[in-house]
Amino acid sequence: MEGADATQVHPPRRRPGPWLALVAGLLLPAAVWCEEKDWSLGFYGGQYYDSEPAGFSQGRANYLNQYIVALTASKTLWRAPEWPLSLEVDGMVGHQFGTATLQEFAIAPVLRWSGFPWSRVLPTSIRAGPLGYSYTTIVSPLERSEKGEGSRHLNFLMLELTFSSPKAREHEVFLRLHHRCTIYDLLNNYGANGQDFFAIGYRRFF
Repeated sequence: MEGADATQVHPPRRRPGPWLALVAGLLLPAAVWCEEKDWSLGFYGGQYYDSEPAGFSQGRANYLNQYIVALTASKTLWRAPEWPLSLEVDGMVGHQFGTATLQEFAIAPVLRWSGFPWSRVLPTSIRAGPLGYSYTTIVSPLERSEKGEGSRHLNFLMLELTFSSPKAREHEVFLRLHHRCTIYDLLNNYGANGQDFFAIGYRRFF
């Protein structure tokens, strides 16, 4: 334009409106919105069976008149940056009834593997805690050897298969093998198997 200054005056820039922040937020990776939660609370119930976990997997388990109901909690301590693997600590407080009435307290470090090809459709994971600590308020008659020996302090082992919905990963149902043992007579040589329960449960992540 004739007579105009060589340095043109531009109108002041408008600040991005709130709608732009909303669009940017919607374009963020889903992982930001679905941040992994580290704490969980849950419960489970199950029935005693008379074989070790290996016998259960081979169909050699007979169920007896002993049951457990338990509260469980977990905390994620570590996650692998490039693998679907995490380390958790899992604790439980249980009440047993049937042939014997007693309470059990247990804690164990647990590895969780979630790398299944169908996990986008049905999130699935395996949790394994082979070495832990279990204490019962009495020695169950189902744990005693032929000489009547037994211990309230034993190793705690748990195996889990978990499932959740891709739209509600904070809710998880699981199948658990709950096992007390002497670690092949490492803790004592009383000759008793310990206790084994097959349980079904639910947990909620926070």
